[in-house]
Formats: sequence, C-alpha cells, structure tokens
Amino acid sequence: MKNAIYAALLLAALSLTAHAQPAPRTWTPDNGNGTFTNPIFYDEFSDPDIIRVNDWFYLTGTTMHAMPGLPVLRSRDLVNWEFLGYAADRLDFGPAYRLEDGKNIYGQGIWAPSLRYRNGVFYIFSNVNGRGTQVYSAINPRGPWTHWEMKRSLHDLSVLFDDDGKAYAVWGHQDLHIAQLTDDLLDIVPDSEQVLFSKTDGMGEGAHLYKIGGRYYILSSNYAGGFRMPAARANRVFGPYEVNQAISKDEGFGMVGGYRLKNKQYPFEVTPPNPAARDTTALHQGGIVVTEAGEWWGFSMMDYNSVGRLFSLAPVTWQDGWPYFGLPGNLGRNPRTWVKPRVAEPQQVKTPFTRSDDFADATLKPIWQWNHAPVDDKWSLTERPGFLRLHALPAPSFWEARNTLTQRAIGPQSSPTVALDAARLLENDVAGLGLLNLPYATLGVEKKEGKLSLVLFDQARNQSIRVAINASKVWLRADCDFLTEKARFSYSLDGENYRPIGDEFTMIFQLTTFQGVRYALFAYNTGNQNGGMADFASIDIAQPNPRGLMRPIPYGQQIRLGSSAGLQTPLTVVDMGYGRAALQSGPSYVTVATDGSVSFQQVRPGVAQSFQWMETPTGELVLMSLATNRYLRIDPQNGAVKADSPGPAPDGKDGVRFIWTLVK
Repeated sequence: MKNAIYAALLLAALSLTAHAQPAPRTWTPDNGNGTFTNPIFYDEFSDPDIIRVNDWFYLTGTTMHAMPGLPVLRSRDLVNWEFLGYAADRLDFGPAYRLEDGKNIYGQGIWAPSLRYRNGVFYIFSNVNGRGTQVYSAINPRGPWTHWEMKRSLHDLSVLFDDDGKAYAVWGHQDLHIAQLTDDLLDIVPDSEQVLFSKTDGMGEGAHLYKIGGRYYILSSNYAGGFRMPAARANRVFGPYEVNQAISKDEGFGMVGGYRLKNKQYPFEVTPPNPAARDTTALHQGGIVVTEAGEWWGFSMMDYNSVGRLFSLAPVTWQDGWPYFGLPGNLGRNPRTWVKPRVAEPQQVKTPFTRSDDFADATLKPIWQWNHAPVDDKWSLTERPGFLRLHALPAPSFWEARNTLTQRAIGPQSSPTVALDAARLLENDVAGLGLLNLPYATLGVEKKEGKLSLVLFDQARNQSIRVAINASKVWLRADCDFLTEKARFSYSLDGENYRPIGDEFTMIFQLTTFQGVRYALFAYNTGNQNGGMADFASIDIAQPNPRGLMRPIPYGQQIRLGSSAGLQTPLTVVDMGYGRAALQSGPSYVTVATDGSVSFQQVRPGVAQSFQWMETPTGELVLMSLATNRYLRIDPQNGAVKADSPGPAPDGKDGVRFIWTLVK
C-alpha cells in the first residue's frame, strides 16, 4: 500500500516541475512542492459547503451582514480557488439591513448555506434571520442567480437530491429534523417531518447530508463538551441513524484559543487566552467530498480567534464505514501540511481575491463587501477617477456608519495602509481606516471648527486621541498580528515616514458580528447632517508571511532541534520530497518503528525515516512520522524520544514543538 502511495506521489511530483510558481503576495495554501498548508484561506470563510460537478469543485460560505453575499468559488484541486461571483447581490428586508432607525443586523443576515447541483442547475439554500429559508439557483455558477424564499425557516439546513428525484432537508439544533421537500422547493411535504435525534445524542447543528454507497450520512458540529464533528449513518433517509460522536476532535493545529468577549458594550469584559483548552479552535462544521481519482477529503471551519473562522482541508480515512478526518493510525486529527489532492493536470498557484486596490477600475474588486446595504448614490468610483469617494452620511459612530466598505482581515499578520485625501470633508465629518470588530478601533481624519485632526478611537478603552495636522493628504496604517491578537495604528503625512499613535489594541473573537476583524474604509458625519466627501486613493495590504512555512526547510544543512535531551546531536536535513525530511547523523538516520519508538539506524532512508516537516501556526517546527502518522516528541518528564503524539497541544507542554537552529 505504501509503495502505491509513493508511486502516486512521484507521478504528481513529475508533473509539478512543469510549472514554476511566482512568490505570492497574499496567503496561499499551495506550497509549490505538491503539498498544501492549512488554512486554505487565512481570512474568514465560515460554514463552508463544497460540491463536485465533473472535474470542478464549487464552494460557498456564510457572509452574514456583509453585502454582496454568498461568494461562489471553484477549484480543480481543492487548494487553489478562483472567485466566480456572489449569489446574493443585496439583502434588504427592512431598515435594520440598511443601518437605519438605530437598527442593525450585525451577526445576522445570510448564513450556513447548503450548495447543491441537480440536472444542470446549481442551488444554494441559506438562512436569513427572521425569514424563510432563502433559495438561489443558477445554470451558470457565475450567475445570474434566481432567488426565492421558502415558506419555512430551516435552521442550518442541508439538502439532498436523492437518486429517485426526491429532495430532502435536514435542519435544526441538537435534535435535528428531516423532511421531504416539495418539488417546487418552496416547502416541506406535509406530514413528512420527523425528529432524528434527541438533544443528548450529540449531533449538534450545522448538518451536511449525503448519500454514499447507498447509505445516508449526516455530518455535523457539536459544541457541547468541546468542538468536534460527529456523524450519523442509516440505510434509509428517515433512519434509524447510528451516531459516531467524533470523526474529528481537538484539531486546532496547536493554536491557543485567544481573547473572547463576554458582553456587548463598554466596559467590555474579556476572557484571556486559555492554553489549557484543547478544543477552542478545533475543526468543526463541515463535510466531505470525493475527487475524480476516488480520494475523499474533509472540509470544515475553525474559530481561529480574532482573524475569524477559517476554512481547512483534511484527508479522509474510511474505517468501519465512518469517514474520519485524518490519516490511518491517527484518526480524528489531521496534518496541517499534507499532499495535495491528485488531479489530472497540475494546477497553478491561484488565490481568489486581490486585496490591494488603487481604485482604478470601474467596479469594486470582489474582495470588497459593504457593511450592511449601501446607499448607492452616496459612493462612487467615477466622480473622481482613480479614487473611491464616500459621501459622509449622518451617524453617531463608526458602528452605525453607512457605506462602510470592508474586506476580511488576513493572517497570520497583515498591515493595511490607506491613502486618504480629506480636502473635501465638511464640519463634523470623520473618515479613515477602521478595524471593524467588537470592540472596534478607528484611525480617521476629523474636521472640527474648520480644522483637521487625526483621531484614534479605541472602543475597548472608550478613549480618543487627537493630533492636529496641517495637511489634507494622509496615510493611515494598522499593523495587525493575529497570532498575538495585537494591533497598532500609525500615520504618515508624506507616505514614507510613519508615526505610531495610541496604545496597542487587542483584537478579540466575538459572536456579535459573528465575523473576524474586517478592514474598513469609512466616512460619516457626527452632526446629524449630510457631510462632505472622503476620497480614498488606495489601500495596500502587506503580508510578511504568505506561505505555510515561516522558515524554509533547511535541506542539506545541519540543524539542532532545540536543546532537548536525546536530540542534541547535529542532524543533517535530507530532502525526501513533498516537504518531507529525513534526519541524518553520520551514517545513521532517525528511524521510527510502527510502535512509535525512535532509534538511529544505518539504512537507506524510506518511510520509517521520513517526517512531514510542518509548523504550528505560531512557527514552531513539528515533525509527523510517515511510519505512524504521529508526531515526534520529547517526553517532558523523562526525555524519551517517541513518535506517538496525535498532534501539538495548545499549551506546548507535550514536547512536540521544536525550535531548530542551524549548526555553524
């Protein structure tokens, strides 16, 4: 079996060399060596759903109150994605959708979509708070999309088009319901609704319903007792179902759960990071898909602190009829870096969005989404060509400001820099760059008594800092580190020399917006009147670490793995292909037996000597043995070296993480 796997990997490697890939400016999971590193996107992509139609995969996810909504992406290899369009151009079911009358839909809007395909038609079924389930259909996934509303609201639904032409939906929280849908997809068939599970069965919510090999499967997400992905199966669509409590559990790639918000207003109560919790960032709420080559892959999201809920990909191992996320010998956990899905032709490195923008185009780039529904005649890309112009509308604060243009923040670190011309601001106008979150922070230019000032507002501290300026052209920057969850603002009057302003700001994961931090361009007037205009010349998103490894693998060089007992000797890193390494000392190699024991052996390096070289999100080295699919560790108690760890623990006390240094 292992020889067959290596033959397949070699075949893919040969095809890979035909395409030299340029270095990315933005995060890409494709490592350029036949492997990928999670997350697939390092910006928010929550509640993902994927289908395959012929040799294309299609993806959509939650967008809440951001508009347009329901992005549709496609890929041939599940790693490199391209943007096709938005299914929902606009949501407008009343004043709250437009930030009118003091109302909002933060953390509401459109969410948990189910993407399906039947007879040449794509369908997206999705939830909108207080409305019936929304349905979008299109022959071309680029659009246009036809839209209608069902007669019922089916919470977190998943739809199955069965082989006999009937359609079913599973939905609900904890108990989960099932029913047949009417042929027009407007309602459920009378008397067909059944409750599938009790609240103690552990199926949670976020169902994904499939029919595989004649058997029905439901994958879901359970939060009770810690994030995990349960599954259920039955021979009939209405059951009875057998439940597996966890096909994925505790897989957060070693990331510590960060700051969490306990309330919704000042003074804010914040729970600090808890390294002891192993499930705070764990994979949950996703499904599975099979490639044309017959490989099964799992997809899911993870609450990755203030950057938001991220989308990840996992190899699936079927065992005893269950689709476990992970590899044989380590089911339920999956490598952060692994070999890409096999495809007929090698795919170029591709990212779905361009993040920086000089506003030279006649339309907004797809990365942009409005915070709630915009006022269409109060913004323009043509009134002043080469600029995004925002007309200042009345609002008491940034939170209520209309026509705020946002894009998802991207990790692990990034710095948006905005060039703003504030010459056309009027009295009581304020415009600039914001970190849309709760609490939020903004750095803007304010006009008061005919004079301009820079104003930093820190909602967490409920304080403002003002600096008088004598220039109308300014550059505003936010340096954001989503590993430490700290941000710091700075400004420039010449575009070259930047001065910090205010204190460091803590970014927090919260469920009020139900989104991660968003970079925002805003203009509003605090004087209860329409104001002037803010002209944004550009935004540049700098990213220092756009690849899965912060440090390249030191092939052919000697290293030391920290100062841990048992591995103090210098080790030469030998290239085994696909981001893998053997560790050589003299004529011997670090060798892992099937029971996880480790020794030095004088052998030709193969599976037992090969480690998948990867990093935790915070940059420490972890080495997964291909002999056990478990991780090398130094026992903190006795210094014993084994390859038996399921994966790095968030608190780092398991001896799995290494800091390597070059031997000079």
